[in-house]
Amino acid sequence: MADSKNFLTIRRPDDWHLHLRDGDMLQAVVPYTARQFGRAIVMPNLSPPITSVAAAESYRNRIRLALPEGADFEPLMTAYLTDEIAPDEIERGHAKGVFTAAKLYPAGATTNSAAGVTDIANIRPVLERMERIGMVLCIHGEVTDGDVDIFDREAVFIDRILAPLTRDFPALKIVLEHITSADAVQFVESAGDRVAATITPHHCIINRNALFKGGINPHAYCLPVAKRERHRAAVRAAATSGSAKFFLGTDSAPHARHAKESACGCAGIFNAPYALESYARVFDEDGALDKLEAFASENGPRFYGLPLNEGTVTLRREAQSVPDQLEGELVPFLAGETLEWRLD
Repeated sequence: MADSKNFLTIRRPDDWHLHLRDGDMLQAVVPYTARQFGRAIVMPNLSPPITSVAAAESYRNRIRLALPEGADFEPLMTAYLTDEIAPDEIERGHAKGVFTAAKLYPAGATTNSAAGVTDIANIRPVLERMERIGMVLCIHGEVTDGDVDIFDREAVFIDRILAPLTRDFPALKIVLEHITSADAVQFVESAGDRVAATITPHHCIINRNALFKGGINPHAYCLPVAKRERHRAAVRAAATSGSAKFFLGTDSAPHARHAKESACGCAGIFNAPYALESYARVFDEDGALDKLEAFASENGPRFYGLPLNEGTVTLRREAQSVPDQLEGELVPFLAGETLEWRLD
């Protein structure tokens, strides 16, 4: 709720789509998330990917050990779906409270997705099991066909794969992650109550022009890529609409500066350091600050069937400059810009 024009106190939020990486990068980035969020759905696309209960438990322990002393943050683990993954392993991890969700990466769609699913038919037994036990499926919604324009890959995925999937598995809970298009907004709004979507701060703020501002800008490059302005406007309107079908998922995806500014130009935007302040900017500019709490703190846990967080966080209206670079050669989203809100 809004305390005044200059303060906003909300229930402690969660991040329903996050990349923490591993090793030194994990140590560098996890404090930024833990200072804002109570929980986060942690992506499993490590190298090698998290495909077993044992691997997820080990990764969860490494995340917990990397937390700052006294941090109250719970990583929620996901299973990386492959063509060969066993339904019994998925169910065992879910029953143990290790796997909160499973992640579908079409093979080759994004960072460390080479081991992903090559054909949805290959994981039908897993999806049937997930539907039966009430486990959430998180989806990176893009086709990878070379003949499909990269800016159309989300829309084509919805038509070819997601729409039939929801018909074949009507009771399966699905989160279409980091939506980027009006097509995705329309699909989620028209689907049943078992389909929802996460929205990132960067897809609310930038369109594809950002990729070419001042030359090629690798720090605005992510997958799915930012789309035309009409798509950005549709995604932003969905985020601020108050609909329970949309909730916060940063898709914060760190890469060191030298990996972004290279021949690779790795996909991913590191928005974790100022995530909540970035969302506050969007909701404030759109006159929807009263809807931020539901988007950030309520819609996600309700969809996942988890309790709401008990604590609160407070944002105050105070200008702060986003640094050009943080430790570990990390360039944050909105580097060099001024944010109007600060996490107290």
